[in-house]
Amino acid sequence: MNVRRINWPIWTGLLLSLFAFISYFAIFVSYPATRDFPWANLILFVAALALLALGLKRVFIRDRSKISKVVASIVAALAVLVFGLFVFNFFVVGRWLPSSQGAPHVGQKAPDFTLPDTSNKQFTLNELLSSPINGRSPKGVLLIFYRGYW
Repeated sequence: MNVRRINWPIWTGLLLSLFAFISYFAIFVSYPATRDFPWANLILFVAALALLALGLKRVFIRDRSKISKVVASIVAALAVLVFGLFVFNFFVVGRWLPSSQGAPHVGQKAPDFTLPDTSNKQFTLNELLSSPINGRSPKGVLLIFYRGYW
């Protein structure tokens, strides 16, 4: 009796590649560790590609019907296309974004500003640079810019 079994690695690889694509925008973009470089999504894509390779091996090594081979090839091509779209979107299209013209560059002197401290007392950048700390005048101020939202 010839029992047909579903090729679960190929279908799981397709679902995992779709999840890896969608999860970046739905989940991982919220965390700085995975937003700046999508290492978690790339790991998911590698696992999906391994499942796709296993599924293709099962179809082409064993004596399967021609329709099974065509369906598996189309599913694998679709999953690889999803991976290519993600890589193109993140690594190529991300480089097309224009740089901020008004932002200070590394090493450039920052313009003077006034901000409140934790006790709501106003201070300026010039005050920080001119007021002595522990008997010594500071050589610089480290500015940290947080992007995003709260």
